Amino acid sequence: MTTTRTQVAIVGGGPAGLLLSHLLHVADIDSIVLDTRTHHRIATTHRAGILEQDSVRLLTDSGASDRVLVDGHEHEGIDLRFDGVSHRIDFRRHADASCWLYPQTDVFLDLHACRTRDDGDLRYGLGDTDIHDVDDHPYVTYTDDDGSVHRVDADIVVGADGSRSMCRASVRGATQYFREYPFAWFGVMVAAPPSAPELIYARHRDGFALISQRTADVQRMYFQCDAAEDPSTWSDDRIWEQLRTRLSGHDGFELEHGAVLEKSVLPFRSFVQTPLRSGRLLLVGDAGHTVPPTGAKGLNLALADVRVLAEVLERAFTTADFDVLSQYSDRALARVWKAQHFSYWMTTMLHRLPDTSDFDEQRQLAELTSIVGSDSGSAYLAEGYTGWPTTGRP
Repeated sequence: MTTTRTQVAIVGGGPAGLLLSHLLHVADIDSIVLDTRTHHRIATTHRAGILEQDSVRLLTDSGASDRVLVDGHEHEGIDLRFDGVSHRIDFRRHADASCWLYPQTDVFLDLHACRTRDDGDLRYGLGDTDIHDVDDHPYVTYTDDDGSVHRVDADIVVGADGSRSMCRASVRGATQYFREYPFAWFGVMVAAPPSAPELIYARHRDGFALISQRTADVQRMYFQCDAAEDPSTWSDDRIWEQLRTRLSGHDGFELEHGAVLEKSVLPFRSFVQTPLRSGRLLLVGDAGHTVPPTGAKGLNLALADVRVLAEVLERAFTTADFDVLSQYSDRALARVWKAQHFSYWMTTMLHRLPDTSDFDEQRQLAELTSIVGSDSGSAYLAEGYTGWPTTGRP
């Protein structure tokens, strides 16, 4: 067994783990990033991405990446579409903010390039990863591709290993909160020009639909479906019929068509584990919480966790006082629960539940009408979507 020593061992080399490693590097704190996945696997797993204003600021101001400002697309609003009409929520008017369409894959590539440029210790494609002795003298063990066993000793271990986190189980006395949803998203990547300059969130009697963008020639679209749906049984014509139906209306909107390049079914749930810390182990991002994609909060929450944790770790190492680690969980969870509420609210306002009655149908339409017809309602949605300010508070 070979042994390496570092200050912070980060289990998980996605955007959260890489950003934390970068912020620690800026603060002259050593780290090693470990991941069971290969770089190729992460870089070729396409996921959509909406970055809040403060997420963009964190990436650019820290020197991690400014490509988002060049290749990303700034959005100053979204359309809520119901009863066959689109209603724009103006983020600039109601929250003096915007967000950026920038795929999570590109965030990963930018951060990986940043850490490689700065000679970061990044180890991918590992096997048998495990964490030990998180209370006092934490260390991580793993095997490399030739079967050799390695050990990384650290002052701190951070679990940034996603929704199927191995690290999560090592948090003692944790409470887990769940909300399961009786539906999923049928997602497609299509070869077509954009149907709209910004995202469209559509509510229809047959269920929710979302029209998003990817590039000038490739778009992402989703519609609500049963969680057990098999995408391989769906023809392109059937997919387009569902999308046309849910976007139909009398305001002249037309959906741009093209070949379906990819299709998948995305189940989701709400989940929070508390606390996010046990001894010298701390969790960030999906390792500690997940949200439905409706509110575009998942990646942004992970980056917000990292911002808070980097501040706490810098204070701990600067003062040699590791008791300050106790500040992290409560600070991070304050924002997590706000985002859980926002994501749940957006999800239940726009999706059709299996037992929806005519009363529920009319109540849902009244809620949407209240949001688009009120400056206060529109401001609440705009502020939540673009992200609550992080300066001076969680």
